[in-house]
Amino acid sequence: MAFGEQPAYLRVAGDLRRKILDGTLPPHARLPSQARIRSDYGVSDTVALEARKVLMAEGYVEGRSGSGTYVRERPERRRVVRSGFRPTGAPSPYRQEQADEACVGTWESRSAQGAASADVAERLGIQAGDRVMCTRYLFRTEGEPSMLSTSWEPLALTARTPVLLPEEGPVRGQGVVPRMAAIDVLVDHMAEEVGARPGLAEETSALGGVPGHIVIEIRRTYFASGRPVETADVVIPAERYRAVYHLPVR
Repeated sequence: MAFGEQPAYLRVAGDLRRKILDGTLPPHARLPSQARIRSDYGVSDTVALEARKVLMAEGYVEGRSGSGTYVRERPERRRVVRSGFRPTGAPSPYRQEQADEACVGTWESRSAQGAASADVAERLGIQAGDRVMCTRYLFRTEGEPSMLSTSWEPLALTARTPVLLPEEGPVRGQGVVPRMAAIDVLVDHMAEEVGARPGLAEETSALGGVPGHIVIEIRRTYFASGRPVETADVVIPAERYRAVYHLPVR
């Protein structure tokens, strides 16, 4: 095979993908059978099978037991706007994660004390095994599951204070910045690391997706005078949402 030349199965997959994207093969249409692909493209059964596998892995088609392979309906992506914390007003955990004022959302949460894993401890600047408050959130945008977030706060900072539980107390449900300000900890910046990976079964189940589909993972940490005060993993289904950043220019 010459340099730069695609393998046959990728060329076949590419042409079928083009037909899906331009509507020649619309959502719910049956993908040509393996025998039809072999005949239309003049390729072997192996090439036809590999081309179908590529489209399935990319999420363009899905297999239905005893029926065949069909074009999946791909939802239009919505935006999750990331703009950093806002120090004024009364933000909520939903606004902390989704800053688009046009979006209407709710959240569910549960909190429990636990021991910091090695990864969480490194992110919070504490020792592995130190006690943390772990809070798990499920966010919904206009009723549709849209984000998961798991946050950790060091109990050395919040224990025996009114903000021990993020969703209880005098500033419950207002997000990290107002809660920390209530105990005289002034958050001055945040950092986010963005990556992508296959979604875990429990994540995609909660978000209404399929295990293995790609999710956007955002690792966020809030700081006060260089000290990490909260860190979180935010998980967003990549097929239905894209992360959009609005950041100030200095």
